[in-house]
Amino acid sequence: MSDHRYRQTGQNEYVCDHCKKRFLPKSNLIQHMNIHTDNYQCTDCGKCCYSGSRLVVHRRSHSGEKPFECTVCSKRFTTSGHLVKHSRIHTGEKPYKCHVCDKAFSESGSLNTHMRVHTGEKPHKCSLCDKAFSESGSLNTHMRVHTGEKPYKCSLCDKSFSDSSNLQQHKRRVHSKSRPYECPYCGMLFKIHTVN
Repeated sequence: MSDHRYRQTGQNEYVCDHCKKRFLPKSNLIQHMNIHTDNYQCTDCGKCCYSGSRLVVHRRSHSGEKPFECTVCSKRFTTSGHLVKHSRIHTGEKPYKCHVCDKAFSESGSLNTHMRVHTGEKPHKCSLCDKAFSESGSLNTHMRVHTGEKPYKCSLCDKSFSDSSNLQQHKRRVHSKSRPYECPYCGMLFKIHTVN
């Protein structure tokens, strides 16, 4: 990843000596170093923040204070940035656009994840097998193959599933009386859509 980032930006990464995290530009590393000191330490839980403003925001997690309110739905937020992101639900604004396929996103993180469709990058690697994934959620779901965990339980029977989509499919196939798929030749109705 660091080689890829250097090729894209032409800039070197800077590594924290304490935790080995990488930063670009150097000013981000300098700011990060504050978390390894007690300069901006929370008096409630001891967490160290990288700046005074981040400490103010962190303290709201203890106080429950949410000073930023949506003028449309009155939902409240701890930071103005979270309010801005939330507001896009109401406006439909999608300011982050993919330069490859023109797909638009309301958050920069969603665009960054989407770009992996074009680059083929799969930074989330399984520590137990050779599989790699473009999204951390996909890796988390995959890990259940190794652990056997099935956290999604059917409320209508005793079956459990490793991911929510399998649970939903099970409910449609087994428990639903709905038959939304019609054969174009004979008109017979089916619970699931099959392609021959």
